[in-house]
Amino acid sequence: MRPVTRTFLAAIIVVLVALLALGALPSYLGSGDSYYLEAAPAAEADGPAYELNATDGGVDEQRFQYFFSAVESSDGRSEAYQRGEYGLKEQFTHSPFDELATFREFAPPDAVDGDAVFVRYNDTRYRVTVVQP
Repeated sequence: MRPVTRTFLAAIIVVLVALLALGALPSYLGSGDSYYLEAAPAAEADGPAYELNATDGGVDEQRFQYFFSAVESSDGRSEAYQRGEYGLKEQFTHSPFDELATFREFAPPDAVDGDAVFVRYNDTRYRVTVVQP
């Protein structure tokens, strides 16, 4: 094999390994304080809300993992999420900010309350927001 070919193949392998690392490592790049998605039952059970259905065959559980983590926890908070330095992590990972943005986008306008969004799941209306303790 010629040296030029060997160098070219080595460069391709290095690029592939770097791309794999970028896809696999962002969850470990977190820094700073933790953020949580908080889902607290709303004081008013009736009212406008984003309707979240659990009949989609598990799709919602994968799409809204922070919301379901918050609903199932004893304190109403999801697992912790740390932002990455330089905005690198946010490009490759799913975050509670993504879920809140989805709720905001598809919720009726009067279901949005400042930084919070009302979400109805299993006949319970939750006030959902991202918090940083």
